[in-house]
Amino acid sequence: MSLSIAFSGKGGTGKTTLAGMLVRYLIQRNKKPILAVDADSNYNLNEVLGVDVQETLGGVRERMKKGDVPSGMTKDRFMSMQLEQAIVEAEDFDLVVMGQPEGQGCYCAANTLLSDFLGKLTANYQSVVMDNEAGMEHISRLTTKNIDTLLVVSDPSRRGLQAAQRINELAQSLNIGVEEIYLILNNLQQEPSQAVMDIVEQSGLKLLGTVCADSTLAEYDMAGRPTAELPEDNPVVQRVFAMFDKIVPK
Repeated sequence: MSLSIAFSGKGGTGKTTLAGMLVRYLIQRNKKPILAVDADSNYNLNEVLGVDVQETLGGVRERMKKGDVPSGMTKDRFMSMQLEQAIVEAEDFDLVVMGQPEGQGCYCAANTLLSDFLGKLTANYQSVVMDNEAGMEHISRLTTKNIDTLLVVSDPSRRGLQAAQRINELAQSLNIGVEEIYLILNNLQQEPSQAVMDIVEQSGLKLLGTVCADSTLAEYDMAGRPTAELPEDNPVVQRVFAMFDKIVPK
């Protein structure tokens, strides 16, 4: 049975770091093959995972719209080939990057091919991890693939929690088959106050857990080291893995 988990949240909440830790968790639990999808236009999941990206799916689509197709090859065949080449194959997982959202103009044929490609691609993996920006446009493309769990990541600020509530409402309004939606409070300096918990309760979001700020994680990030390689005994890794134990089937 396949598993699909998506992350969303406003910028700076640490959702990409958590998405990378989920990939690591799934590798350790042998939930392979694993596909990581970076659907944030400001993509950096590859840095968290320690791999390089040469091509994005959005880049392929935009070249198709400009008509950059070799002579003697159909547009459909060329785009399919380019999309396949955009898959980054690492040792324990594959990664695809959506890249920039659609530019000006419309090219429905390219968008249809992109949607079909994602649907077929995700069907080949036991586990799919999606890192999204606050909007849900890329999730809504996956019309043939339900999202088992959406993890909305927020800091403990009122603004962050309000954004999380809006994401929750948006996700529920889209026909994407989300089964469960949880909130993760990240980058806490201390355990959440009663005021924060009151806002969480009013939002209607189920709190999966909390993660406190960590100096080692900050050092990895500043040095450009893949945060998915944090030591096993790191408190963030231990706490986050305990959360994943609650949502990932044994």
